[in-house]
Amino acid sequence: MGSRSYSGGSNFAIGPGALTPAIKILIALNVGAFLLQQIVQELVLELGLQPSAVLTQLHVWTPLTYMFLHGGISHILFNMLSLWMFGVELERMWGTAFFTRYYLVCGVGAAATTIVLSFLPGDIGLQLYQSLTIGASGAIYGVLLAYALYFPDRRILFYFLFPIPAKYFVMIIGAISLLSAMGSAGDGVAHVTHLGGLLAGWIYLRGRRMRLTAEIQYQFNRWRINRARRRFDVHPGGRDDRPRYH
Repeated sequence: MGSRSYSGGSNFAIGPGALTPAIKILIALNVGAFLLQQIVQELVLELGLQPSAVLTQLHVWTPLTYMFLHGGISHILFNMLSLWMFGVELERMWGTAFFTRYYLVCGVGAAATTIVLSFLPGDIGLQLYQSLTIGASGAIYGVLLAYALYFPDRRILFYFLFPIPAKYFVMIIGAISLLSAMGSAGDGVAHVTHLGGLLAGWIYLRGRRMRLTAEIQYQFNRWRINRARRRFDVHPGGRDDRPRYH
């Protein structure tokens, strides 16, 4: 994926700093689940996302639990590193509650995308229907999307070599996932789930921005009405000029 770097004067730093509360808990849960996997191998089958199991055996918990399992050391290391590097600033900006909700929405949304697309006709749909997906990558891709939307010009080292703005970085990885989902078969990477994380994050943030815009417009209109009332000495409930006796 890449790394993020920034400089200030003669100082050079990599990463966003100390872990924030949600990031700390998510990393602990992922590491704990990964260690438990090494002891109980059957957890992958019980908690991993498999559309056929969700639809025929009602494994309805797996669209949530799959994102806490990983396939190997490099898999979990890469995902947790990305979560730290790109998620910490978002949590500081949004707050722990919203960041946690967004992360889970992206992960579950990525799973839902995988399940829906498993109904596609042909080999792609069949492969998705029988596939077993684990890993936090769907949620991580949603985090990357949010990072690119809020910090579009922040430089990211693509493959740790080429510095490019975050907005282009997300475009590139999105295009790679789309082309890979359409053209690759059985490469062991859940490209559709990656795309699902990007899509879920975009829809969720777009909805939030629309609600925020509507709230701002409402408050602005309310301010204008109240200003007009004060200007013309109008009060809610009508004006009452009758003398009052005490």
